[in-house]
Amino acid sequence: MTPARTTSRPRLALIAALTALAALAAPVTTAGGATGGEGGHHRPCASSRPARHGPAAEILRIAERAKKDLDLRSVILRVTVDGREVITTALGESMTGVPADPAMHFRNGNIAISYLGTALLRLVDQGRVRLDDTVERWLPGLRDADRITLRMLGASTTGLVDYVRLPAFQQAVGANPFRQWTAKEVVDLPTHEERWYDPGTNWSYSHANFVLLGAALEKITGTRLDRLLRQEVTGPLGLRETRNAFTPDIPEPVLHAFDADRGRYEESTFWNPSWTTAPGAVETTDICDLERSAGGLGSGELLSPSSYRELLNPGTVGLGHATKKCPATVCLAQTEATHDGLGILVLGDWISQHPLFFGYSASMAYLPSRHLSIAVSTTQGPTSTDGHHAHVITQRIAAALAPGHPIPDFG
Repeated sequence: MTPARTTSRPRLALIAALTALAALAAPVTTAGGATGGEGGHHRPCASSRPARHGPAAEILRIAERAKKDLDLRSVILRVTVDGREVITTALGESMTGVPADPAMHFRNGNIAISYLGTALLRLVDQGRVRLDDTVERWLPGLRDADRITLRMLGASTTGLVDYVRLPAFQQAVGANPFRQWTAKEVVDLPTHEERWYDPGTNWSYSHANFVLLGAALEKITGTRLDRLLRQEVTGPLGLRETRNAFTPDIPEPVLHAFDADRGRYEESTFWNPSWTTAPGAVETTDICDLERSAGGLGSGELLSPSSYRELLNPGTVGLGHATKKCPATVCLAQTEATHDGLGILVLGDWISQHPLFFGYSASMAYLPSRHLSIAVSTTQGPTSTDGHHAHVITQRIAAALAPGHPIPDFG
């Protein structure tokens, strides 16, 4: 399915299923209110009443089984249809003796990259920039800045090596996960490496693209990135519990994470995420804001129709092929069915993102044809393998609620 058709599919055949879900929906408990607006009455993110039957009960069974099968310490999730709650719940523990709770905050990782993409497109809609503007005005020190466009940064087609894949970087993070990295340090790593390919000719995910995009957005607007994202994206969406931090701190209440990457199962809650994306976009959130992000970004409610189409396919479809420098596991094929947009993933009929950070995983997914939003956050147990566990649970929930619209894997 092409992205342009995700919102134009006739809905008559879906009314029965949608009505069945909506009939069981309780009023929204999201922090931003039913519409997510800034002016809505603030309510904390809280568990809904337990259900003995229907979609909510089925979702709970899926989560409980996945928690056991994947050895997860905690699972927090929220599902809505047309903005109305189907279920909000938390399973397991944050720490020993401390139950997980929907109000707990966790790292949202590359969900913030989705905010960067939407912020860029908002500036396009305002006539302040064009996607195909080259970046030498704002990033004059970047090699090939006169050939790299804002579109290429947001769509991951610059050819910049992903510094996260460099052995020297991996060793440094493993040796000291509390280290505070600067944007210059992480960008210097790939810019001194040979490009995987010429700008605009292929696709490969690189964290460096979004560090640079964040810097460009600051220069374009003259506004610090965290304030810009609040102004253009998280504020209009009513995300009251989503915020940047320039330190590894997480607001209370905290969902604690544990990880075995360094050979022993240890707490990783406050390992430093400064290297993950642009300063100002290193964020924490809660499950209600994550679900609201799925629907708000996935529906394109902040964007013009033309920018929404660019969000879903900025020219990535058809790119992604192995070269001598870039293996197929890095330069992934971008197809109509599964491809990268501007900070989001198009996975079949769903618009999605699924971050991963040392013991934490999260997933958000939105099905436009049913206005169905799914948000999941997990933490690892002692024998759990490192992986996108939240995405797996999201796929299982999607299979139960929308069996004709499976969420495929990507990457």
